[in-house]
Amino acid sequence: MTLQQLLGTEFPIIQAPMAGVQGSALVVAVSDAGGVGSLPCAMLSPDAIRSELTTIKSVTDRPFNVNFFCHVPPSRDAEREAAWHAVLAPYFEEYGIDPGAIPTGPARAPFNSELAEILEEFRPAVVSFHFGLPSAELLARVKRMGAKVLSSATTVEEALWLEAQGADAVIAQGLEAGGHRGMFLSDDISTQVSTLALVPQVVRAVNVPVIAAGGIADAKGVAAAMDLGASGVQVGTAYLLCPEATTSAVHRAALQSPSARHTALTNVFTGRPARGIVNRIIRELGPISAAAPEFPLAASAVAPLRAKAECRDNGDFTSLWSGQNPSGCREIPAAQLTQELTAGL
Repeated sequence: MTLQQLLGTEFPIIQAPMAGVQGSALVVAVSDAGGVGSLPCAMLSPDAIRSELTTIKSVTDRPFNVNFFCHVPPSRDAEREAAWHAVLAPYFEEYGIDPGAIPTGPARAPFNSELAEILEEFRPAVVSFHFGLPSAELLARVKRMGAKVLSSATTVEEALWLEAQGADAVIAQGLEAGGHRGMFLSDDISTQVSTLALVPQVVRAVNVPVIAAGGIADAKGVAAAMDLGASGVQVGTAYLLCPEATTSAVHRAALQSPSARHTALTNVFTGRPARGIVNRIIRELGPISAAAPEFPLAASAVAPLRAKAECRDNGDFTSLWSGQNPSGCREIPAAQLTQELTAGL
């Protein structure tokens, strides 16, 4: 079975779910163009998820993907959070921020029964997960809806685990990919390898379709991934300048600047390794900081710095997520980009 047959779509192209820089408009544009548009839900409230899904369903009947995180929410560690505030104190002073007024709590929620109930109302064709899979009970609920389940693997071991738990396809996320690493069996960054190395190993190891992700920005990249044995590709960074994306002005400017060629894995924004364009906070505190609280608790203290800096058109504290290959970023409609990616298939 081809990936298109599995997902019910025209092309084996999935738009990567990118929390914070997109909503339903990008999903609809990609799905209507024959790919699989993806709605990232990790940073959305249940009401916002229901609203976005209502919008998508009202304007397209094409298959689309709904994406969730599967991390285990950490327990708050007041001592560690205080240490993190101490590290950020010079920046708080610079921008006139009262650290005592910063709200606490996670900015990203994992998949749960309430969210499964919402999905049961809309029955999307595809549901994907990051950081593993939800509990067996929740996964069974998703499968009973008729949805095909995808999840990211960053190692062969993770791919084998996902297949054993019932994933219908595995997204092989190479080291080049922007945003959060999907790693979940280990937090050892040295286990992370490139798309070129990962995809053929995963293809040999599992019997489900493999979707290549990381560094794919044009039709040649798509073809190369398919030559490695992938059944399809997931593309994220290339969509960030499309008008349907909600990418901020400072993020768009960074993607169009020479600085976009320098990215790093960093935990200073959320507490978990993610790839973004190197900026001031990464240079001065990271890329990897032992002081950062567990994911996603590091994010709340950085958020007011980001807001203050962006008011000055400054991206020093913005998570400028980007893969290592920003060459595909262009200000063109998402439908056009999707069609260009499929040229030659």
